[in-house]
Amino acid sequence: MKTSGKPKYIFYGLGILILTLGASFTIQSGLGASPFDALLVGLSLNVGLTVGSWEIIIALILIGCNSLLKRQRPELLGLLTALITGLGIDTWLFLWRHLLIPELWFSKLVCFGIGLIVIGIGTAIYLHTNFAPMPVDRLMLIIRELSGMNILLSRTFIYILFLTMAILFDGPIGIGTLFTVCLGGPILSCFMPK
Repeated sequence: MKTSGKPKYIFYGLGILILTLGASFTIQSGLGASPFDALLVGLSLNVGLTVGSWEIIIALILIGCNSLLKRQRPELLGLLTALITGLGIDTWLFLWRHLLIPELWFSKLVCFGIGLIVIGIGTAIYLHTNFAPMPVDRLMLIIRELSGMNILLSRTFIYILFLTMAILFDGPIGIGTLFTVCLGGPILSCFMPK
């Protein structure tokens, strides 16, 4: 996908909108969110603030870490992405909280599966714009660059790192979290070339 000029920003916004929609589906499924989202939900439930607010706070920390790893000035545009993503997640969760409440095991699995695929599509779309990637995705790309890992391994490494932190903050960990760790990287690498 080649993007330039105005279409670049349209794809950027569309990708984030799709990504946050997928994240809200996985959170609402009740099967366990992605490790990063589970950390955000755990912080929200145990410390306070909204899930989106924690997205922004963690983004600030990651921007500093990424800057140290790359030995360059902080990429503050990543904060814009985190702000939009945080607002998107909070908005979707607000909209879905009474409308999307899967109760049967099958409906929870479908809700989660749709969310996982939609996250992969949204992430691939906005990463292809090469404009202000989320700090967590920039960290994935930095790890790939520094270690020589492919995108699948670097994404899985990031998932394991955030899974550990989500467990510490009692985030919603479940079978869906395991599916995300195992399938998130392959789904993203499947959509990246497209």
